[in-house]
This record gives sequence, C-alpha cells and structure tokens, in this order.
Amino acid sequence: MIRLPAPKPEVMARRPQILAGLAALVPADALITEELRLRPYETDGLAAYRQMPLAVVLPRTTEEVAAVLRFCHQQGVRVIPRGAGTSLSGGALPLADAVVVGLMRMNHILDINFEDRYAVVEAGVTNIGITQAVAGDGFFYAPDPSSQLACMIGGNVMMNSGGAHCLKYGVTANNLLGVKFVTIEGEIFEVGGTHLDGAGYDWLGLITGSEGQLGMVTEVTVRILRGPEGARAMLAAFSSIPIAGQAVDAIIGSGIIPVALEFMDRPCIHACEAFAHAGYPLDAEAMLIIEVEGSVAEQDALLARIRDICAQFSPISMKVAESAEQSLAIWKGRKGAFGAVGRISPDYLCMDGTIPTGELPFVLGRITQMSEQYGLGVANVFHAGDGNLHPLIMFDANDPASFAKAEAFGADILKLCVEVGGCLTGEHGVGVEKRDLMTVQFTADELDLQRAIKSAFDPAWLLNPAKVFPLEGNKVLDAA
Repeated sequence: MIRLPAPKPEVMARRPQILAGLAALVPADALITEELRLRPYETDGLAAYRQMPLAVVLPRTTEEVAAVLRFCHQQGVRVIPRGAGTSLSGGALPLADAVVVGLMRMNHILDINFEDRYAVVEAGVTNIGITQAVAGDGFFYAPDPSSQLACMIGGNVMMNSGGAHCLKYGVTANNLLGVKFVTIEGEIFEVGGTHLDGAGYDWLGLITGSEGQLGMVTEVTVRILRGPEGARAMLAAFSSIPIAGQAVDAIIGSGIIPVALEFMDRPCIHACEAFAHAGYPLDAEAMLIIEVEGSVAEQDALLARIRDICAQFSPISMKVAESAEQSLAIWKGRKGAFGAVGRISPDYLCMDGTIPTGELPFVLGRITQMSEQYGLGVANVFHAGDGNLHPLIMFDANDPASFAKAEAFGADILKLCVEVGGCLTGEHGVGVEKRDLMTVQFTADELDLQRAIKSAFDPAWLLNPAKVFPLEGNKVLDAA
C-alpha cells in the first residue's frame, strides 16, 4: 500500500482560520469546504487510493491562482494542483492537510493564430477542445491521450502526455511553445512564447512533465498543425502476442513511421469489441491497429508496404479501412479500451512503462508468465510504435490480497521495463504509483539532484508533496 505523510497538526488546528483566509481571496462559489462536496476530489484516475483534502479552491484567473498559492505559502499549507483528475498515477491524490487548487473553471481559448500556427488557451481547456476550436479551418492539435475528451491541457503539460499519434507527432513537449506559470510564492512569469526555441536555459523543458512539483501552469501556448489530406487505419491479427511484437519491431525497423501503431491482446480485443462493435477479430491472440496519412496514393503505398511486412508473420487476418467511417470504428474500440476493460473487471491498475521496441516480444512474453504466477488477468493495450506499454492488471479492490498482488505484479512489470533498457513511465507520470520505484531507475545522487531542483522552486516542499520522490530516506521532505 502507498503511504502518505501524516497531516501537520498545526495546519489541521488552524483549519477555520485557513478557510477564512481563502474565502477572502476568491468568490464564494470558488471555495469548497463541505465534506459531501469535497468527495469528488478525494481521488483521481488511480481510484484505488483516496484521501479527503482540507479544502478545494476553483479559481477563474491566474491572479486568483497566484493569490491562493501566496497565501498557502505564507501559512505553510500544502497545495495539490488538479486538472480534470484523469491522472492514472495518483498525481492529483490529495493530502488531509492540503488545499486542492483545481483549474477546471479556467477553460477559455484566448487566441488562435493560423498564420503562425499557434493557440493560446487556459489550463482548463480540454485536449480535444483545442482541436475542435481549430478543426473548421483545417488544423488540429496533435497529442491525443485516450482521455482527451476530459483531460485538460494544463494536466497534459504537467505529465507530458502523449497518445496514439505521438509516434509521428511527438508528445506534449514536442507541441508546446510556452506557458504562464505561478510559483508557490505567488509570482507569475511566462516561459517561451509563440515561437520555437527561445534563447537561454530550457525552462519550458524543465516545467513540462514536472508533475506540479515546481509550480502551477495557468495558460498554455501550443502548436497547431495543418490536417493531413486523409488518413486510413488497418487491422492486423496474429496468433500470439510475441509474434505481434515481432511484427511491430519489423515495421519500425523498416523505416516506416506510421501516424499510430497500437497493440491489443485477446482480453482487450474481446472487451473492446463487446463495447464498440468495431469488427475486431475475436479469434486473434493479438492485434495491431496501424494508421497512415497523406494523399490517397501515399496511403495506398504505405499500407501495401505494411501489409507485406505483416504477411511475413503469418497473420490470421488483415483488414484495411476503405472509408473514414471504417477508420473511426476501428479507433472507437481503441479509444474506449480503458472503459471497456472496466466492464469485465471490478478494478484494474493501468501501468505505464516504456521499452525499446526490439524488446517487445520478450517483455510481452514475461508479462504473460507473470500473469500466471500472480493469478491475475492482464489486458494489454498500448502505443507499440514507441514501446509505451499499458498493461491493465485486473483485480478486486475489495479484496486486500488481490490488491496487494496487483501492486506487486505492476512493480515487477516496471522493473522489467528498466532492466531491458526502458523507463518507469512514458506518459502517465510518476505520481504516487511509481514513486517508490524511482530508485530502480535512478541512483541516489541522481535523485538528490532532482530534489535540489524541486527545493529551488519550492523550498518548503508545499507543492504536491509525497509524489515522484520516495518517502523513505527523503530528508528534504522530512525537514519540510
């Protein structure tokens, strides 16, 4: 079980005064203190862990965010930044003595510039909301997490989120131009702008993926791209998981970079087909979804080459979408995978490790063996093109023994990712889920260096504490 720091007694004793101070900074409807209304904020997408916060503040402006952070800094109150709460690593899990600062009311698109190809939006704008705002003019925002209907761009920046199309277009960091950022002291500053590669230190690179450890992002400037002439998806079904992994490695090794290259195993195929009725092959042990884009001629040429590569691995079946509707049906199943698996298991842990694509056959085989060892089902659905694994470990949260086995199983998968030359996370972040595994990937000196950066921005460790860095032996957090 994941341990959280004990609440500070002096903060809990001053709760009435703290609430009164917050009430003076924001409108009445922006402060939540009643237990029933606090319940929705006690957890995020990692719903196995829950903790009621001290209070929730929902500011509408950067200035209100700055005022709240400044007050919390002065009062020694911990702060948990929150977007839509879709984090699957517990990144927005509250603490009992912390104030959750949610940005969902900061949901305005501030500027769109098609000539220079950028959009400026508040942190509470949804991922899909950016594309919807520019699609009528033939543009789109490339990163597309599976939660893109709900997840917010501020959270995407904090976790450096990716999505199915990151194979070609990159993750959030590759599509980000600038941010407006608020420190724990309430200082507001801007990093980057409406251009690429500004002079000086790469502060934008430091902030992106920092998981709320350094400050809060309130505005984001992103690149928008001209939409392709067209795109088509295809399915390739195989008789075993390792063979499908070999096909992935062969496609990437050929030099072809599809827009997306997704992997699903038998449990996930069946769950998604029952949910989306996308025409998935139910006799397959593993399936690839491969999408290419360009002119019709380019699509035909790329799909022909990919079909030839897949044919070398004796596929059970291959199917190329012949229309936009057929492609949408294929993606409907994949985009709904997490919800679909939730229909066949009371609970699951969604892991997020990354490996070299050449290790896919070996790692997928080991995950199957681990599943048998732990006696827990696992459904694999992930971004195969860049080796970003998302095994869904199925368990029953009402059974402590089942939960403990699921956590141990997940830890073993992540350790395996590091052993084969990969890393603990690809796009979900560290949060609390992988916090105590950081020593598997980083040395003590490397962790101390990261803690020093955290301390430079947040000396009292008030921002999202108990995340990212292991609690055991964490002298900095203990001192704070």
